[in-house]
Amino acid sequence: MTFVADELEEGARAATGLDDFGSPYYREGLERTVDALNTEADLNEMGNVIQHATISNALIQRLRIVDTYRQHPEIDEQVVGGPVFVIGLPRTGTTALSQLVASDPQFRSLRMWESQACTPPPEAASQHDDPRIAQAAESIAMMDSMFPLMRTMMNSEPEAATECQDLMGMSFRTFHFDGVVRVPGYVAWLLRCDMRETYTFHRQVLKLLQWHCPPTLWHLKTPVHMFSLDALVAAYPDAKFLWCHRDPAKVLASVCSLIRYVRSWSSDHDDPHELGVEQLDCWVEAIRRAMDFRTRFGSDRFTDVSFAELNADPIGTLESSYDRLGLAFTDEARRRVQQWADGHRPGSRGEHTYELADNGLTREQVHEAFADYLAKYDATA
Repeated sequence: MTFVADELEEGARAATGLDDFGSPYYREGLERTVDALNTEADLNEMGNVIQHATISNALIQRLRIVDTYRQHPEIDEQVVGGPVFVIGLPRTGTTALSQLVASDPQFRSLRMWESQACTPPPEAASQHDDPRIAQAAESIAMMDSMFPLMRTMMNSEPEAATECQDLMGMSFRTFHFDGVVRVPGYVAWLLRCDMRETYTFHRQVLKLLQWHCPPTLWHLKTPVHMFSLDALVAAYPDAKFLWCHRDPAKVLASVCSLIRYVRSWSSDHDDPHELGVEQLDCWVEAIRRAMDFRTRFGSDRFTDVSFAELNADPIGTLESSYDRLGLAFTDEARRRVQQWADGHRPGSRGEHTYELADNGLTREQVHEAFADYLAKYDATA
């Protein structure tokens, strides 16, 4: 299969009966994605199906969101509160921390089912029995059946908080594509492209989702925000950050294991040493950019969360993090957060085993690459 941007757009138009994708900003990202899939990804048959579905859904969702705004321009009057973003290297406890925050009723979180299908906008009265929840559950069950190791690597639940990369994917500027296929040329472009309008559209989606389904104080999460915090804060001037920290040597071992497994679904290309160098360089750059941003903007909007402390005392760690950010931690929040923690003990879904050497990396090599980060933050656990 050869991917063609015009044909993918035409397919989305045919599926929806709509033709307005909004700002043409997305188009360069689409073309870059298509070019990388055609020339770099070395897709197998399943990979062609997965990537065609991913791109098509992003285009379909974009069409529907733009059309919903056309019909209801008053949505743009919505005010997005916060948000509070969970960031940090992947595999540093960002998912667990994100789910803890999402359990707090003062926050609105992006749930898996609505991330995949944002329209029609969710309604407060039906948000827990929306038919899209069952559809998402079926997708998760199918994934677990086809790729059983994924259960030990990542927790997926239809109504649980999820990363907001799908929202960025509608502008075709997200590291989500790199996580599932090998696209080094696309990543090189992504690292230097203008991300401001990506976050403008991201904010539009949040407005739509909260329109009939509050609250309006948002919590969001994805490690890739570290690459473009300036653009993020341009869209969200009141953003605050919970930054998770863990030994990057342990992080890289886990990241490479996860990405290698996920990429194996879409391609038979397997070069673990190439993957190790690629991911090391990528996340060193993410940390460099995030540290530079924090130096320029100050630490008032940040609080640091140790992976070891989060595992040992999730409730106490969250409460102290709230205090540093000036957030209220109510008795009801404590009850709900404790309930989530009790039902999601570490290792309850099986053990994910990995070695740094599997991808040609050494602890010393990783620590040298992250020397500035390790000198500044408690990230040795």
